[in-house]
Amino acid sequence: MNRLAPTLALGLGLILAGSGAAQADDRLPGKPLPYFTGNCANCHGTNGKAKNDLPALAGQDRELLKELLLSYKSGAKQATIMHQHAKGYTDDEITILADFFSEQ
Repeated sequence: MNRLAPTLALGLGLILAGSGAAQADDRLPGKPLPYFTGNCANCHGTNGKAKNDLPALAGQDRELLKELLLSYKSGAKQATIMHQHAKGYTDDEITILADFFSEQ
């Protein structure tokens, strides 16, 4: 069983409750964008617009975001929780996340 499923479900619920309808992403049919961004919103704010001491993701450089997430995923970069979250995403999903947050 996927250990991230409850966290993703909670994040998805929070995003959907705050944003109305879910946006679709045609790169991964059948999976709404909040499926990927909901987990991020728990710490980095809705659409990556942090309102706490954690880094904002919104508007950051796409390649930097992708590089950081891939570094967390590979274990090259460690953090309190990011290395665990990143392992739950495919490389394609990481690209989608980087695209999404860089466009905010």
